[in-house]
Amino acid sequence: MSDGDLIRLAWCGLSPRKVSGLIERYRSVSGAVDAISTGSLDLGPTVRSACRATAEQRYDELVGIGATFVARGSSGYPPALDRLPGSPPWLFVVGEIPDMPSVAIVGTRSCTTYGSGLAHAYGSVAADVGWSVVSGLARGIDRAAHVGAVAAAGRCSAIFGSGIDVIYPRRHRPLVDDILASGGCTASEYPPGTRPDSWRFPTRNRIIAGLSDVVIVVEAGATGGALITARMAVDYGIPVFATPGDVDRPASIGTNLLIRDGAFPIFDPDDLAKTLDLIVPFARARQEISA
Repeated sequence: MSDGDLIRLAWCGLSPRKVSGLIERYRSVSGAVDAISTGSLDLGPTVRSACRATAEQRYDELVGIGATFVARGSSGYPPALDRLPGSPPWLFVVGEIPDMPSVAIVGTRSCTTYGSGLAHAYGSVAADVGWSVVSGLARGIDRAAHVGAVAAAGRCSAIFGSGIDVIYPRRHRPLVDDILASGGCTASEYPPGTRPDSWRFPTRNRIIAGLSDVVIVVEAGATGGALITARMAVDYGIPVFATPGDVDRPASIGTNLLIRDGAFPIFDPDDLAKTLDLIVPFARARQEISA
């Protein structure tokens, strides 16, 4: 397999499950690319056209938007993510993925003022103690965590559920600029131009979990992406923490349930600082195992 075949397949914008199925069916990335581009496998004219472009054309397009293509197993692919089951075979990246302990700070878009303030403070504290912050750039908790980290001169990884050049929500473009200026990155498994379709976000959350040494859920409803990230972290053996809240507050239902089911409670920014300090040996061991 060549990276040329891989980037052509990546540009098809298929779901991770579809990609895995095609590689298994055709026994290689090259076989899947040939089947799509020749039309022997009909996935529609849009996918066929995307696959027929040359690898050179695709790399030129990435240069034009300041992005890179990182294949799983290559030196630029995050080692901790590489070893996890179901990790994406590629990433489109702008900036540099921080090579340091990382904490995912996630939660609901419909957060309270209290939750937003905590997420901002958590992001700031994480930066102060030398951890990068991973989140999804969404409204609410994600945004507050990114803003807090950047304000403290920290580094962030913002993982998109859209193409790397499709910032969603669009009003977060200045925040993306700040993340990149602070030495962080944006990353996505979806090719440039991919719309932020709702089905892409739950699959994106496995990348957030996989890049992180710790996952913290600040506020969450009874369902939603933050809980998906937490469940994936548990499957990966990554510690999950949650901030408890009022039992009658909708934005606290998910975090309270996580704590009931075994997540560790985090009570305030000082508690987080102490916790991250204690977890540093785990994070370093995880990086060494993955290297």
